[in-house]
Amino acid sequence: MRLALYQPDIPQNTGTILRLAACLGVPVEIILPAGFDVTDRNLKRAGLDYLDRAQVTRHDDFAAFEAWRRSQSPVPRLILSTTHATATHVETAFRADDIIMLGRESAGAPPHVHAAADVRVKIPLVEGVRSLNIAVAAGMLLGEALRQTNGFPVPPPIRPTPT
Repeated sequence: MRLALYQPDIPQNTGTILRLAACLGVPVEIILPAGFDVTDRNLKRAGLDYLDRAQVTRHDDFAAFEAWRRSQSPVPRLILSTTHATATHVETAFRADDIIMLGRESAGAPPHVHAAADVRVKIPLVEGVRSLNIAVAAGMLLGEALRQTNGFPVPPPIRPTPT
């Protein structure tokens, strides 16, 4: 399982997503250009000390990301989170090698990214609201995907405290 961020706009959201991914052992693909300088310094505030544990790959653009994705064997599915989907994330059967992509906070994903997606999913929301914060959406999508694929990390055993 991987997360992919298409041209992220907000460093705090990206840092939060990197922290989430680091805690769950999930690699993150960042597709540039971003709306900010994608350096560790700009991400550290939200990522805190977890940033060093995040597995991050930066791709110069969507074409470079797609070339990398298609070079994998087997080619992982691209699952695009979009408000324009008909299927919800809980109706979708995730696979362990899926890449879950979230679009820009300001504009989502453009048509060529929608066309490249193998599956498009949405998180069901009440009528009259636009969208969730991207980091919240990433957590919900990743949580459901990891639940379905038994992909959550196994925590170390709890050691009894000495009395």
